[in-house]
Amino acid sequence: MMNADPELTILREKIRVFETRTRHMEPSKAVWTDWLTEVGSYLNEFLVDTREGPAYRQPEAGKRQEDYGFSLAPEGEPLTTALDELREWVDYSGLNPASGGHLAYIPGGGVLPAALGDLLAAVTNRYAGVAFANPGAVALEHFLIRWMAQLFEFPETTGGNLSSGGSIANLIAITTARDAQGVRPSEYERLVIYGSARMHHCLDKALRIAGLGFSPLREIELDDRQRIIPEELEKQIQLDRKAGLIPFLLIGSAGTTDTGSIDPLDALADIAERESLWFHIDAAYGGFFYMLPEIKPLLNGISRAHSLVVDPHKGLFLPYGTGAVLIRDIQQLHNSQYYQANYMQDAAMADLGWSPADLSPELTKHFRGLRMYMALKLFGTDVFKNALAEKIALCQYFHRAIQELGFETGPFPELSVTHFRWAPPGQDPNPLNRWIMDRVHEDGRVFLSSTTLDDQIWIRLAVLSFRSKILTNFPKMSKFTVLPSVHMRSIRIH
Repeated sequence: MMNADPELTILREKIRVFETRTRHMEPSKAVWTDWLTEVGSYLNEFLVDTREGPAYRQPEAGKRQEDYGFSLAPEGEPLTTALDELREWVDYSGLNPASGGHLAYIPGGGVLPAALGDLLAAVTNRYAGVAFANPGAVALEHFLIRWMAQLFEFPETTGGNLSSGGSIANLIAITTARDAQGVRPSEYERLVIYGSARMHHCLDKALRIAGLGFSPLREIELDDRQRIIPEELEKQIQLDRKAGLIPFLLIGSAGTTDTGSIDPLDALADIAERESLWFHIDAAYGGFFYMLPEIKPLLNGISRAHSLVVDPHKGLFLPYGTGAVLIRDIQQLHNSQYYQANYMQDAAMADLGWSPADLSPELTKHFRGLRMYMALKLFGTDVFKNALAEKIALCQYFHRAIQELGFETGPFPELSVTHFRWAPPGQDPNPLNRWIMDRVHEDGRVFLSSTTLDDQIWIRLAVLSFRSKILTNFPKMSKFTVLPSVHMRSIRIH
């Protein structure tokens, strides 16, 4: 009998040692239960503060990122230590996006069933990138894509992807448009892109990443509601054609971040069809308001887009990291995003339908569809319709009430974003409104943001947190002076 290879014996002993040292990576049921209890207690404490505490706590002045005391120990530390660090440095400083007082930017949500979906997805670690690896996970995400396609009245040929947010979703749409239109690199500087000065900045970034940063971008003149004027768009297209340029891509917005404006989508769709442009709609903020019969006419034309972006982490109140893109022709999406690799040949040979890895830049992919499914499954779809209608009503209520206090306002809000400013006669309103914003941030009970429109500073209110209600638990705010000057006047915010 041949002697055993001594190297195998040595390796077996090494493996036994390493196994002993790594055994605690699989916690016992008792340890796991204790962890869940500790985390649950921490989250309950956080939710109480979210309901009753401020929406914004100003970070410690002068504190730099390297000043935080995060640390790692070779042997690990108790969960309590990690939670204490989160309590001190993360969850009780800066903006609390989970707060109903978060009325800036475009608030999201974080409905609790989505957290259950994330917990299940993280523990089971189902791979949702390739159907061969987990056909059920991929089928669930395709189900959600089809649900959205039906919601927006897209054809059965539609495909899409659940992305990390609107930025990646817009990038997928733009690269698909570039490839579907057969654009050659030699044509990039002649391709013309049409949009609005109010379209989201992530579109500029996506154009640059897609190689279209040197393509002319036409910002079409806007009307008094900050919407693209179709007649001005048509004039610009004809001017570009006469100049030997190639009209290529038209970007419409369904709810701009600055003002909540909705471009005339149906008229833009007519122009895109007539001029053979790819029509892309960024509806990251406003898209899900299409669920409301009373709002649907304002978004008429959304179903005619070649590509559409919506953010479930906005209009469906899910946690950050949940975007979506829809493409009318899934084959065009596949042709732009697919990949091939020798080590994935088994997956390629399996005939299990479309895989998300062939429909987006991602290969490794979190099973983010589970958070969306759990929220819709447990709550049903009607509550989301009612919540969206409530947010519009809250914004419209604020718009009227702030006028009674003497503020100048923008147009009456169609969705849930409005803008206003303090503009007394004889004074430059910009420093006044900058001062107001500083005082609001210092107070922190609610969090608003500002924007600049035509060189004028305006204060924005964006209502899209599912916790924002007409009655809050915040104590009534005391009077404060708008500006210490000869034109002093006090206002009260309730």
